[in-house]
Amino acid sequence: MFLPTTKEEMQKLGWDKPDIILISGDTYIDSPFIGAAVIGNFLYSKGFKTAIIAQPNTKTDDIARLGEPRLFWGVTAGAMDSLVSNWTALNKFRNDDDLTAGAINNRRPDRASMAYTNLIRRYFKNTKPIVLGGVEASLRRIAHYDFKDNALRRSILFDSKADILIYGMGEKTTWELAEELRKIDDSNALRARLKQQTQDENVNWQNRRGRSMCLPFQQIRDENAPWQNIKGLCYISKTPQKDALEIASFEKCMENKDNFLEAFNTFYKNCISENEKTLIQKHNDRYLIHNPKQPILKMEELDEIYDLPYTREVHPFYAKFGKVKAQDTIKFSITSHRGCFGECNFCSIAVHQGKVVVSRSEKSIIKEAQSITQLKDFKGYISDAGGPTANMLYAYCKKHEHAGCEKNRCLFPEACQNLIYGHDKQIEILKKISALDNVKKVFVSSGIRYDMICADKENGQKYLEEISKNHISGQMKIAPEHFNDKVLELMGKPSAKNLNEFKDNFKKASNGAQFLTYYFIAAYPGCSQKEMQDLQNFIKRDLKLRPEQVQIFTPTPSTIAALFYYCEKDLNGAPIFVEKDRNEKQKQKRMICG
Repeated sequence: MFLPTTKEEMQKLGWDKPDIILISGDTYIDSPFIGAAVIGNFLYSKGFKTAIIAQPNTKTDDIARLGEPRLFWGVTAGAMDSLVSNWTALNKFRNDDDLTAGAINNRRPDRASMAYTNLIRRYFKNTKPIVLGGVEASLRRIAHYDFKDNALRRSILFDSKADILIYGMGEKTTWELAEELRKIDDSNALRARLKQQTQDENVNWQNRRGRSMCLPFQQIRDENAPWQNIKGLCYISKTPQKDALEIASFEKCMENKDNFLEAFNTFYKNCISENEKTLIQKHNDRYLIHNPKQPILKMEELDEIYDLPYTREVHPFYAKFGKVKAQDTIKFSITSHRGCFGECNFCSIAVHQGKVVVSRSEKSIIKEAQSITQLKDFKGYISDAGGPTANMLYAYCKKHEHAGCEKNRCLFPEACQNLIYGHDKQIEILKKISALDNVKKVFVSSGIRYDMICADKENGQKYLEEISKNHISGQMKIAPEHFNDKVLELMGKPSAKNLNEFKDNFKKASNGAQFLTYYFIAAYPGCSQKEMQDLQNFIKRDLKLRPEQVQIFTPTPSTIAALFYYCEKDLNGAPIFVEKDRNEKQKQKRMICG
């Protein structure tokens, strides 16, 4: 079923008010690809009355249409950072929005997390706690470089004036927080009932342990309340936490780029550490308290999330505004796993989802595929079965099965010897999905790491043959990104030396009937006209094509590449060239695609 988004829907469910109201920058599609729907359905399955308001009109009281929640507001900008959604690398406004009904980009405000938080506070003074989540909050949880402002900004928790920030894939953290806030609310309700029963201010119940749990939320923010110990969240405190790892304050980062570089390095290393510590960062006279991340989900926990009964449809309240273009991609697609150990320096997946891959069970994936075949408009084609990187399903490190490796990267500068590939299991599961009744074809449309296929000497070529013959539609997408070794090193990508090997293997596997689509990046830190010339020569000499998929680099908050762009230095502090002129960026792109 859909979660309610109007009062009429709540009344049909017999609710006087919701426990939790989720505010999202995306249209409400009840899909496992939409974060608010995933969190909402998960909380509902745990017994919480959860409602959703998608893309509220910021010029009216639309955000108040359900009243105030009993426990908390959950705010997300949507599937992407709102500034990335709204603006190109050349600072041009994007007119189209695949996650807005009608496909016109007219319902998502810039800095959506902040806009929605301010909107809530405009209509509800001293309201229930406001909790930020999603990609935008995750990537902006500490002091960070902001491309739109071309300056450092404070943690979004300070700028938005929200109460709590949940980072990463937040199902467990949100559930644990909801449970703790429910205890506070139940305790407040008990206090109110007892107060009605007696006017004696000295009765015993007022002196019981845990009295602080009966106080309004704003009064317990700086006390040692149980919710403050939940992993995967950040909050603001007037005092630093003892034994925490402190990084340079926002003000010190503003004073000196080297301070920012050191602070980010410490933050990033701590995030991927097996022994992660609580981290703190001072902002003026207050502290950001950044708790360690949640333990990595187990397979059965991930299965539980994706086994929830999603309708996979746009909610009727929003469908009336027009078609949601993203439905063409996600309605008949399957997410098989989360996380990516590729850890490319320009990518936000490692910072948000994590660098350890968590795969769903075969049973869960097949179950979802079967449910898709029962949809009334299913035509026999599953659009995608994959994840952030399609061929990482069931891959893992035999030495670090539960956390990221602090010493090495899995695929850089080359594939680690401890890496166990899952190509053989992927072949099996693709065949089983293909054999389901009513399935004509299952596609692998997610990106593929060609270097993993080359490195897997046992099953890599078998996998390539299987997907090239049965699971792509004329083309396979790969992302070498560049050719120059210096630039690739700054990207955290392996040398392109085995790209020609893969190209030849693909031609054999597909009998020349399919072709490769290449993704490249222009104007990346360290890339000047000279390095783009190297790429241009390689494309003409070896690839013999004119690629259409070339994008100008955009510094995404809290990525290593954004650090390079702002500081104009690598992680060791050595200076690097950074192209910041818009015209020159465009020239670099035109060198490749004309």
